[in-house]
Amino acid sequence: MIPLAQRLTIEPLTAEAFRPFGEVIEAGGSARHFTINQGFAERYHDLVHIDTAGEGGHTVVSIFKALPRTFPMAITTMERHPLGSQAFVALAPMPFLVVVAPPGAAPSPQDLRCFLAQPGQGVNYACGTWHHPLIALDKPCDFLVIDRGGPAEQGNCDEVALDEGALWVVR
Repeated sequence: MIPLAQRLTIEPLTAEAFRPFGEVIEAGGSARHFTINQGFAERYHDLVHIDTAGEGGHTVVSIFKALPRTFPMAITTMERHPLGSQAFVALAPMPFLVVVAPPGAAPSPQDLRCFLAQPGQGVNYACGTWHHPLIALDKPCDFLVIDRGGPAEQGNCDEVALDEGALWVVR
């Protein structure tokens, strides 16, 4: 049994709650949208700020194939990308977990928050936001990823280890 003090609470993913870490990607009612393609499509326009141009960077679009995690799941590592934002959108209507901590010094367990992204939601981590690698649930999931490529790519991923067993996600 994992003590409550070591459990990371799973919160709903909302734009307001996620604001300190980046932006939520979703075609919600508050997004600017308009009809296009002779009325056969609705465009949800300019949903997030993709930040990849600094230090000679450019935008890269990739697909990540993530395997599901088993729970309870120990949170043992966090990473950040100091030179650009990083966006994740599930390509299937599947939920996924997002574990984040604010930009700045390496996070400690009390700095972490966990959000449940519902089908139809994605996230755009702000430059320097600490985050856990992808956490797919229940079955494999492909993600569209928009992030930074460029000459300083080697310096665009910082990783830190957290104390083994200090924090767990329990579903």
